[in-house]
Amino acid sequence: MPTIKIAEQAGVGIDGKPRPTEDHVVVLENAVLLLDGATAPRPDLPTGGWYAGLLAAELARVLRARPDEDLRAVLAGAIAAVAAANGLRAGASPSSTVAMLRWSSDLVEGLVLADSPIVAFGPDGAEPLTDDRLAQLRRKGSLNTTADAEALRNQPGGFWVAEADPAAAAHAVYRRWPRGWLDAVVLASDGVSTGVDDYGLFDWDELLSTARNRGLCSVLEAVRTAESTDPHRERWPRPKLHDDQALVLADFS
Repeated sequence: MPTIKIAEQAGVGIDGKPRPTEDHVVVLENAVLLLDGATAPRPDLPTGGWYAGLLAAELARVLRARPDEDLRAVLAGAIAAVAAANGLRAGASPSSTVAMLRWSSDLVEGLVLADSPIVAFGPDGAEPLTDDRLAQLRRKGSLNTTADAEALRNQPGGFWVAEADPAAAAHAVYRRWPRGWLDAVVLASDGVSTGVDDYGLFDWDELLSTARNRGLCSVLEAVRTAESTDPHRERWPRPKLHDDQALVLADFS
């Protein structure tokens, strides 16, 4: 089993007030899961963190019971099970990103749905596994309101995320690597990956070096420090001053 290190930190809500993190990390004997619950589109819905916790637990259950099942099938089944058990309807339910890393003696697999990337590191440096459909829509100015996001969520030409429709799993991004090729793998929620993708604080190789040499929490704090210099969210427009942060380092070296 690789050496697993985890760092997490709660952000604030849309109102700027502290609240529990909606990120969830689960470590299994042959897998790591990272889910980031999305802010619920309506106040009458359960929170994204509630949903992410239920989905993470169901994914873990299935992976323990059927450790070799196709990851997309695992995700589809878990989405369907959580929706059925809790009466969730597609288009009117909370949602979550999903990042799953699984390894065997000779193979490492990664699956990403929405904006919680997995980054593998080998002899040639960083190899990101990303689902950039949300980022592309933001760059086009297509996600300016909650209504925009609702209209494009789990729709062709939009973005895909775990919610109540198991068909979303078929749109996940998947990759595999020979285990002997890997040095390390990082999983991150967007509260951490924004430091690479938006703030330009470091690239992925520098993030790995910082995490190894100074600790994972130093990566989280670098992002928070940068955000604190932009309290009115003008330099980096974002819905919340600080998002939840989760960072996992699986060291295969």
